[in-house]
Amino acid sequence: MDLDHVALATADVTDALDFFVGRLGGTILFGGQGPGFRPMTLRIGDAHEGMNVELLEPWDTHRSDFLARFLERDGEGPHHLTFKVPDLRATLERVGDAGLHPVNVDLSNPAWMEAFLHPREVQGTVVQLAQAADIFGDRAELLAHVADHGPRGNPAWWPPAPPAGPRASMRRVVIGTPSLPETRSLYTGLLEGEEIESGEGWVELAWPGGARVRLESRGGAPGVDRLEYRQPGSRREDLIAGTRLVAVVD
Repeated sequence: MDLDHVALATADVTDALDFFVGRLGGTILFGGQGPGFRPMTLRIGDAHEGMNVELLEPWDTHRSDFLARFLERDGEGPHHLTFKVPDLRATLERVGDAGLHPVNVDLSNPAWMEAFLHPREVQGTVVQLAQAADIFGDRAELLAHVADHGPRGNPAWWPPAPPAGPRASMRRVVIGTPSLPETRSLYTGLLEGEEIESGEGWVELAWPGGARVRLESRGGAPGVDRLEYRQPGSRREDLIAGTRLVAVVD
């Protein structure tokens, strides 16, 4: 299992695109259209360090209004975390054995099979489990292809991106939780994160592709608190697509 990306919901991707490309030097990888939404995925980092961020914008809402309803109910902000798995059917058996109840299970397309775990059952943040055909090759190959030919669009619906700024590296997703032991058990057990660092009231986990999640003990509702990135000389904090983006030095 690998943490593939964090998805952010926004009514219009323009400002987020300006920030992630123009400010953080991100690379648009690919995008397309689906019932009720159109996604685009960016790499914030290079082939070795960083994370993928997916931007979701409502589209064709008469076919599905799930994203429009999310925005109306919760506003812009983090929508889900996507974990790629080698065998979704086997993963769903593990999910059931753990007492969880996946929703919107779709195994009809061998190129992309998916299921979702409701935030009530997974500590405040929607979890998408997906099995995907390897159509892009590894990360270095994909970035090289994009550098030569541009992002893969099916179609490329997004507005023109600004010139890329100095390259940043997305460091981690930070999730707040009032029950650190329970959330830690979920992310190291069912979601197979490797614990790499910990301290008083926090633990940091990593996945094979390099993505990281930091769990922090705090009161209030659980869920994604912020995204942290590294960029030489930057100590900014911004609110983009309803999400706190914080530059850190570590």
